[in-house]
Amino acid sequence: MSKSKIYGLSAPLLGAGQTIGLYGGSFNPPHEGHRHVAVSALRKLNLDRLWCLVTPGNPLKLANHLAPMDKRLEQTAQLMDHPRIDVTGLEAKTNTRFTAETLDWIRLRHPQTRFVWIMGADNLAQFNKWQRWQDILRQIPVAIIDRPGYSLSPLSAVAAQHFAPWRIQEDRARSLAYRKAPAWVFLHGPRSDLSSTKIRLQSRAQ
Repeated sequence: MSKSKIYGLSAPLLGAGQTIGLYGGSFNPPHEGHRHVAVSALRKLNLDRLWCLVTPGNPLKLANHLAPMDKRLEQTAQLMDHPRIDVTGLEAKTNTRFTAETLDWIRLRHPQTRFVWIMGADNLAQFNKWQRWQDILRQIPVAIIDRPGYSLSPLSAVAAQHFAPWRIQEDRARSLAYRKAPAWVFLHGPRSDLSSTKIRLQSRAQ
């Protein structure tokens, strides 16, 4: 049995004052690269828990070949297999299609909880295409986890340049959840070159 708990379309349980990482994605399918991001964030940011927000679909990607939500929730929990990582598809219930809307919904209901948005460096390169991307960085601390081919993203990405004055040093990452937004950090370390797209293509080729 997986150590990660599945909450279906409900929000995971939490306590006031906790620090929670929010890691969104379609997880179609989940892979070791996803687990690397989640576990690295838990450890380096000293978080109490991390929520994997399995989305109904990414607005910037085609919905073709998107596996059913129940299957992606189960696969994500099995892969994460961590007692402090929870898996939820709450966006399907709240009808929040965009990350900014999801964060509004979560933060409104849990004002005493400290949240950090977690994402891989590959997403930082296109972060300025996200709806209300500046609002996201102004409302919640953000942690970027290194991915192959994206180590220079903090210097070149539009969002990184725009919010460069609020980037904190990596050795201060454990304080990120307690900082007032905008605040963000880029976390280096062992990288995974796995991607859900590559896995789907390999699966079809077999």
